[in-house]
Amino acid sequence: MANKLIVSLSPHVHGGDSVQKNMYGVLIALVPALLVSFYMFGLGAVIVTLTSVMACIFFEWAITKFILKRERTTIMDGSAAVTGILLAFNLPSNIPLWIIVVGALVAIGIAKMTFGGLGCNPFNPALAGRIFLLISFPVQMTSWPVPGQLASYTDAETAATPLSLMKQAVHGNAGALAQLPDSLDLFLGNNPGCIGEISALALLLGLAYMLWKKIITWHIPVSILATVFVFTGLMHLADPTTYASPWAHLFTGGLMLGAIFMATDYVTSPMTRKGMVIYGIAIGFLTVVIRLFGSYPEGMSFAIFIMNAFTPLINTFCKPKRFGEVVKK
Repeated sequence: MANKLIVSLSPHVHGGDSVQKNMYGVLIALVPALLVSFYMFGLGAVIVTLTSVMACIFFEWAITKFILKRERTTIMDGSAAVTGILLAFNLPSNIPLWIIVVGALVAIGIAKMTFGGLGCNPFNPALAGRIFLLISFPVQMTSWPVPGQLASYTDAETAATPLSLMKQAVHGNAGALAQLPDSLDLFLGNNPGCIGEISALALLLGLAYMLWKKIITWHIPVSILATVFVFTGLMHLADPTTYASPWAHLFTGGLMLGAIFMATDYVTSPMTRKGMVIYGIAIGFLTVVIRLFGSYPEGMSFAIFIMNAFTPLINTFCKPKRFGEVVKK
């Protein structure tokens, strides 16, 4: 009887989850998009992905070992590898290797380890690296190889992305929307873009896996995609010659990649379901505003980055009632 009266600190029941288990689950979910990128962009996608992953793991190990001087490193928990793949997924397949290394240093060194490592970073590290590179090296970051051009890593044929064509239509080019690939090509990934964002099908397979394994919940990705669909659908109904269909918006750019793998980051997203829905709706709305009215064709990265900063406020607003708390009427 005496043993039954001993109460330990919470949690009293362990669910079996761990950082390592969830990170490796995310890596498995990324495999379909990774395979599509290798098939579509060939050697370029392989080089970019390997360079990004190796650089992220190296910087996390080096900073932990020589700057923070911790005995145990965290490179085996899978978080650095996830950051490396997500950063690579946000890059064109012909980008110079030294730029990838710079992006990895910003992602790991500045956005993650400066704040204390995994669990302390206020912004998604891969997004921080991608935004830094986009602002610092706009020419290299907006040169898009055509899928299927496998002749060379550096000499791949380039073309305008669907988002660029959609932006041209908004700016008055009446024939730009007619140049968009059909919905099936957009869904499967047969269009120029970053190596990991082109195939909506592959990314949705990753979403299904993570929902099945309960790595994430549906609230953030569904609220983002539904918000984008509704607002772009209204704009398309108002002026179909200027604004692309909502399906084109869903299947192009980094929307699927961001909604499924980046906005759902545990550390930088709200904790409650209500907060997740608010967060997702805000990301979707900001994405549409930037895509249609901003200077950049894509708005997903900036929208997630902005809402990462609002996550503490959302958590405060959506704080659940404490057990035993009296509600004032």
